[in-house]
Amino acid sequence: MNKGELIETVSSKAEITKAEAGRVVNATLDAINAGLKADGKVVLPGFGTFEVRSRTARVGRNPRTGEQIKIKATKVPAFKPGKGMKENIAKTSKKK
Repeated sequence: MNKGELIETVSSKAEITKAEAGRVVNATLDAINAGLKADGKVVLPGFGTFEVRSRTARVGRNPRTGEQIKIKATKVPAFKPGKGMKENIAKTSKKK
């Protein structure tokens, strides 16, 4: 599913126009981004947790040349699925 398909699904399930659903989806994504930037964590019970994780600096290799390169420390977004999502996926995989 891509963003357009998500907007279409929200539109039909909430019985609103696609334009309204697009604004809702964009507002939700903006709120998640703002929460990660401000607090480093957004918890949606039953769905999952978005959080910012730190990666330490390390040495890697250029795959083309094999030369060692230094990789800087950075922060990356991560998602951990919640219990409800895990159970939903488990039920879906059993049906196939």
